[in-house]
Amino acid sequence: MPPRKWTIWAVAAIAAFLLYFFGLDRTGMLSADEPRYAAIGRAMAQSGDWVTPRLFGQPWFEKPALLYWMTAAGFKLGLGDDLAPRIPVAIVSVAFLIFFFFWLRTQFGETAAFLSTCILGTCAGWLAFSHVAVTDLPLAAAFSAAMLLILSESWLAAGILLGLAILAKGLVPLALFLPAIWFLRRRPKGVFVVVGVAILVALPWYALVTARNGSAFLEEFFWKHHFERFATGALMHVRPFWFYAPVLLAGLFPWTPTLALLFRRDLYRDRRIAFLAAWAAFGFVFFSASENKLPGYLLPLLPAIAALCGIRLAKAGRVEWLLAACALLLFVIPVIQPALPQALISGLSQASVSIPFIALLPVVAIAALCWLLEHRGHRSLAVGVIGACMVVAVTQIVWKTYPVLDRTVSARQFYRDRGDSIVCSSNPNRSWRYGLDYYAHRPIPDCK
Repeated sequence: MPPRKWTIWAVAAIAAFLLYFFGLDRTGMLSADEPRYAAIGRAMAQSGDWVTPRLFGQPWFEKPALLYWMTAAGFKLGLGDDLAPRIPVAIVSVAFLIFFFFWLRTQFGETAAFLSTCILGTCAGWLAFSHVAVTDLPLAAAFSAAMLLILSESWLAAGILLGLAILAKGLVPLALFLPAIWFLRRRPKGVFVVVGVAILVALPWYALVTARNGSAFLEEFFWKHHFERFATGALMHVRPFWFYAPVLLAGLFPWTPTLALLFRRDLYRDRRIAFLAAWAAFGFVFFSASENKLPGYLLPLLPAIAALCGIRLAKAGRVEWLLAACALLLFVIPVIQPALPQALISGLSQASVSIPFIALLPVVAIAALCWLLEHRGHRSLAVGVIGACMVVAVTQIVWKTYPVLDRTVSARQFYRDRGDSIVCSSNPNRSWRYGLDYYAHRPIPDCK
């Protein structure tokens, strides 16, 4: 391999480490889901029962087993309470990005592959869900890899990955797979192989957990967390139909302006690009039609959208102002970073946001540099500059803000300070309560 290639891969490896692995344990478990899922995985590792998910001894049928198995493997390797749940997710994320790059390079060339991977690997949505041990990233990685392999007609591998996606989050990937069935309507053998292999991969766990738990699993998992979640407001995550429009814009940050490149009809004459567009558009409409909406639901669409943006960017004419706009959006980071702890506690709308105008000066300089690089024909370098800024920003957030989250949002520091002297909790926050239970290795009762 030429020395220049070695240098590029070394830089990519350092960037991947800083983006996805550095400081994962600098804050404790966040949100209500992460400590619950981590506790279930830990229980699997301790009990040896890898079939029935249990939260402090009680069956918990909200999600399938893939994330729990990943977490249990982390505990078996001795990674500890904070790294055992998160490192497997980070590994899956980076492994998918490597696959994403090589698949795109084979299909669309090295420039499109680099641009698309840089967009996906440094966008806010993909990064955020790669740092927490929840089911969205494993689903997105497995499902997206399956969809890409379908275009390569790698039926067996696509079926295995689709089966893993079903083990990550139930029936959702089968619904999102409908555009692939339409595109393969003249290749029924391919559809049969992919779906058949997926069922063979996923069915054993579903059969075993049903045999052991009967209707309790079927009612909770399928009826409540699939059909009721989609059709009713029973789970209290009801959002308006347009909810995912701003979520998508925020999730693609700082590459949001590249969406403007996709409004060209001739782009979709290529069947592969039309497939990517159908994947993203159908998923967006499907999730928008659901009564219950959470930001992480859009994650399986981001690889298709990033690929579309990267492929189009590789072929576009001069786009100086577009890349400058991407760079200018970096100004959002010093605005949001101080407000992040309060935003996680009570929501972004309740967080106090201040605008540090002094930070605008370096951002304008970076935008001017990207404009100049693009003007002189160095598009990949301009994109690389924005990606490098995201690496610096993520590293700074992990180093400075994660310890603040640990003290204010996570229950880990509170438990470390008080330990087994805690006999009850008066904090009504669900995330805090589940986190405290997780670090205490036992349910903490309410103070009365």
